[in-house]
Amino acid sequence: MQRYQNHLFWGSYAPLSTLTSAGLLVMASSRTAFAFIALGVLVWVYGLTALVCCFAGPFFPKKGKNLIVVFLSALFSSLYLLVLTLTSPFLAIETALIIALAPVSCISSEVVDRVKGLAPDEGVLRVVFEALTLGGLILALALIREPLGYGSLSLPGGLRGIIELFSGSGELFSPVRIISGSAGALLLLGYGIALFRRFRSRYIHTEGNL
Repeated sequence: MQRYQNHLFWGSYAPLSTLTSAGLLVMASSRTAFAFIALGVLVWVYGLTALVCCFAGPFFPKKGKNLIVVFLSALFSSLYLLVLTLTSPFLAIETALIIALAPVSCISSEVVDRVKGLAPDEGVLRVVFEALTLGGLILALALIREPLGYGSLSLPGGLRGIIELFSGSGELFSPVRIISGSAGALLLLGYGIALFRRFRSRYIHTEGNL
């Protein structure tokens, strides 16, 4: 049971189990360029916050520990936004809210508390893998939403912040343009959660028989 609860994808704290990052999933998956930025900031914030807490956590005051974690995650996301602003101002403006949601996701998922007692390298790797799992889900949604909704596929870069690898005719994709909006994202997320719960029940059943 403990092994199931701590599983990165099927566990009780997995991204599709808690849905604490639903807002980030919806916003960041509108375009693949935004999804890559979200993936980067998640790994950056999760990893550095866990790294500091692994080494300095024992010295944190009990009453102020949560505030320190909030400050650290917000600080790291701000640094990420600063670097992005210096390299690509337009992309930084478009993804500022996405970057601001990364600390919320990190704090609400309680990753720092769940690595307590683990060795620093093991704890940080576990947190980074969890960030990669969430970022991978965002990227997977973006690879569905952008081609169907916008008829394009994009990457971060260029003077305008986004490079389109291809751009199709809008008329060809007009019947499924709803996918590019928030309603389409919620629809895809709903189907994803349904599939997740179905396969997770099979996983739990298989683990229970071992």
